[in-house]
Amino acid sequence: MNWLLPEYCADVLPHEAARIETLRASLLELLRTHGYERVMPPLLGYLDSLLTGSGRDLRLRTFELVDQLSGRTLGVRADITPQVARIDAHLLNRKGTARLCYCESVLHTLPANINATREPIQFGAELYGYAGFEADLEIIRLMAASLDAAGLSNPRIDLGHVGIFSALAQAAGLDRDAVDAALSLMQAKDAPGLEAFCAGIAEPYGSALRLLPELYGDRNILELARKRLPGLEAIGSALETLARLAAALPECALSFDLSDLRGYHYHNGVVFAAYHHGTPCAVALGGRYDGVGRAFGRDRAATGFSLDLRELARLLGPLVPPGAIRAPVRAPGAEGPAGLAQTIHSLRACGEVIIEPLPGEEESCESPACDRHLIQREGRWIVESL
Repeated sequence: MNWLLPEYCADVLPHEAARIETLRASLLELLRTHGYERVMPPLLGYLDSLLTGSGRDLRLRTFELVDQLSGRTLGVRADITPQVARIDAHLLNRKGTARLCYCESVLHTLPANINATREPIQFGAELYGYAGFEADLEIIRLMAASLDAAGLSNPRIDLGHVGIFSALAQAAGLDRDAVDAALSLMQAKDAPGLEAFCAGIAEPYGSALRLLPELYGDRNILELARKRLPGLEAIGSALETLARLAAALPECALSFDLSDLRGYHYHNGVVFAAYHHGTPCAVALGGRYDGVGRAFGRDRAATGFSLDLRELARLLGPLVPPGAIRAPVRAPGAEGPAGLAQTIHSLRACGEVIIEPLPGEEESCESPACDRHLIQREGRWIVESL
């Protein structure tokens, strides 16, 4: 059965492909008008370069192979951010901010969830060289504008800050294994397990870690967190950043989740996720990842967001194109009736789809569906409905 594909891989059929390409063009144009320049990194790279600054989780999602030219281990990119960080740090080397964007395929060893593909089309924007919260604000607004332009208006945006958990873990003296254990329990929403884990941690940090999963909700959560979390400077700074973002985003439906630690080994500041009504998984993710370009020679502030264009297209449904125009059959190599070729050329230049049937195909053309035809009236070619 050589027509079967690997699990979580699928062909993209015409109407879905039309939706994806429409989204790609419109969203890249949106980013262009905001000053984001497109980059197109290669699909393959040396493994150490693809994983630099990305945290340990990415290695498990990356396909590896041996380069027959160099003998070194290559990877098929599972995330484009390390490549963009390399471009910013090593190739562009700009002194000020750099606004970069991309829309390219990536490959995952495993799907992100049961409904996901192993071949996402990663669309994203990244801002390098600015450490202030204003950069995070710009990226969050751009994420919301991208979803709105795609047709998913007014998404709910969850805000968090990995600095809160990091400060508690450091103050509690947790080693790397203990940090990983706490992360696993929080991500699994394992309240009894977290309770048992925190029983051996010195107060007030054990109670604070147990509390984090409960700090989820509207803007009042920030005030509750100030009252109930230890008065560590890093926690106060993180909550202040979240409060400033909330004040600057009155147009957004915001919620807060102080136990959102996805990408903890990668992010080091504000994190955010956008959700669409009726979908359990985030449709876009982002956050701050300062220092991602350090291994490439430049320790730069960085923040950005990304989404899977194929998943976005799936949520929106296939794009049914407008009907096509059927032209008269022309004999092979013949110009056809006077003016016909020029009329077809002009209509195509205006964006119309013109089907020139092959001999015998006049009534069997299935798609694109023809709802009009070209017909000659009084020496002029006109378009009439079928």
